[in-house]
Amino acid sequence: MKAIINGNVITETEIMENAAVFIDGQFIVDILPMDEAGAELLGVNETIDARGGFVAPGFIDIHSDYIEGIVAPRPTSLMDVNIGIRESERILSSHGITTMFHSLSIYREDLFGHKPIREPENVQKLIEAVARTHGEKHLIRHRLHARFELDALEQLPILKSHIEKGNVHLLSFMDHTPGQGQYRNMAVYRETMKSYQNMSDTEIEQKMLDKLDYEHISYDGMKELAELAHSKNIAVASHDDDYIERIDFNERLGTTISEFPITIEVAKYAHDLGQHTIAGAPNIMLGGSHSGNLNAAEAISEGCISILCSDYYPAAMLHSVFKLHREYDHPLEEVIKLITLNPAEAVNMDHEIGSIRMGKKADINVIQFNEGYPVVTECIVDGAVISRYHYRVDEEA
Repeated sequence: MKAIINGNVITETEIMENAAVFIDGQFIVDILPMDEAGAELLGVNETIDARGGFVAPGFIDIHSDYIEGIVAPRPTSLMDVNIGIRESERILSSHGITTMFHSLSIYREDLFGHKPIREPENVQKLIEAVARTHGEKHLIRHRLHARFELDALEQLPILKSHIEKGNVHLLSFMDHTPGQGQYRNMAVYRETMKSYQNMSDTEIEQKMLDKLDYEHISYDGMKELAELAHSKNIAVASHDDDYIERIDFNERLGTTISEFPITIEVAKYAHDLGQHTIAGAPNIMLGGSHSGNLNAAEAISEGCISILCSDYYPAAMLHSVFKLHREYDHPLEEVIKLITLNPAEAVNMDHEIGSIRMGKKADINVIQFNEGYPVVTECIVDGAVISRYHYRVDEEA
C-alpha cells in the first residue's frame, strides 16, 4: 500500500487540508486527516510527500488534436504513429492529463491547410495505434474521440466498423461548411483558409463553393450512427453549435455534449437542457476565443460551461483552472471539476475515475507552486507513479 501525505486533498465537495490519501493497488482505499492517519500509515510501504501542495484528481481531456502535431510536426513531416503515441503520453502526464481522448478528424477534405495526418489512411493508422495501447505497456489512459465531418460519407463504413470493434470512445458530429458554426462568418472562413492555404482568392472561392455543394449525411444516417454509438455506451457530441435550433436538432439525435457553443445564449440553452457544455482551456488563458466567439471565463461565471478541454494546448488544463480560481474567485474544488469529474461524467467514466473518492481508480496529481506557477510534481495513474519532477535551484546561482 502507498500513501500521499501532507497534502491539501481536493475531493468532490471540499479541500481537506493536511490530509493523506491511501492507495492499495489501483484503488483509493481511504482519505484521512494527517492527525488521524498514524495507525494506517504503519501499513504503508511507499509514501509520497505532497509537502503542503494540492492533491487533485487526474485530468481528463475529452477533446484534443494535440497528437496531430506530435505525429506531423511539419506539413511535410509524418512521423511514426506509434512513436507519436508514446511520446505524447510522456508530455501529457507532465501536464497532469491521465486520460486523453485523442480527437481525430474524419474528413472528406480538410480545407484548412493540407495536413497529411488528416488524410484517411493516416487517420486509420492513428486509430489503430490508439487501440493497440490498451493491450501494451503504456503510461496514461488513451481513448479515441472520432470527429465525423457530415460530408465524409465515404468514411462511414470504416467509422461504423471501428465503433463496432470498440475502438471509438466518443463520437462527435462536425459541420465545417462555410457559413456554419465556428465559421458562420464567411469573411472569417475565407481569411482562415488564406492563412493556411497557398491559393489565390479565386481558388479559395472555388473551394468554398465546392464545399457548399458536397452531399451531407442525412438525418436518418446521423440517427443511425448515434444509436450505434449509444449501443456501445459511447457518448455523442455536437460541435460548434451556433443556434438554439441546432441544439434542439442534436437533442433529437441523442447528443448529450455540446462542444464549443458559439455564444453564451446557445451555451445556456444547451446547459439548461442538461447537456454537458465544453469550452477550450486555451480560451481562458488567452482571455477569449481566437475566432471571436464565446468567452469561456464569462460563460463559466454564468454557469453554462461545465467542461474544459485542452483543444490543442495540453498545459492549458492546469493553468486555466488556477486562473479561474485566482482571478475570478471560483472555489478551486469547483473549477477542478471542469477538467476531472465533469468530463468523466460526460463520457460515462465517472464510476471509475474523475474524483478522489474511496473505491475509485487512483488517478491523482500532486501540484506544487514554483514562484506562483502551478506544476505537477507527481502524476499517478491506476495507483502507479508514472512521472515525477524535482524542481531545483543551481547552487552556484
